[in-house]
Amino acid sequence: MKKSLLIFFLFGLSSAGFAQETETKYDDNLAKSLNADEYGMKKYVFCLLKSGTNTKASKEETKKLFEGHMANINKLAKEGKLVVAGPFMKNDRNYRGIYIFNVETVDEAKALVATDPAIKANLLEAELTPWYSSAALQEITKIHDKIAKTKM
Repeated sequence: MKKSLLIFFLFGLSSAGFAQETETKYDDNLAKSLNADEYGMKKYVFCLLKSGTNTKASKEETKKLFEGHMANINKLAKEGKLVVAGPFMKNDRNYRGIYIFNVETVDEAKALVATDPAIKANLLEAELTPWYSSAALQEITKIHDKIAKTKM
């Protein structure tokens, strides 16, 4: 009996969550400002960063190039051209990080990749591909700035 009551109670709690639908109101102005299509989506270019062919750079040179890499990330983010960037954790695939560029074509993204000192020096290499995702990604930087105590 106790088991039946517990199961009934747990089922009631789980189904209550489904019963409480929150009504989301479509915001046409926001959708237009983010260049969203009818699904709230848009085109981006996804960039997979991998270890490059330059394995002979000194520690000092590498440090300086990665400082430039971070400065470039911040610059592109402020310009609205880069909506997501981040490193991968240690892995066995030589994957180093990702960029998601707020551009529609791979050629546009190639021009942005060319501004990265670590890529220019072949410490990193970039693979680019068109990507389709939520237009809301463009809002991440604004939110991130509100939650990051220390800037990179």
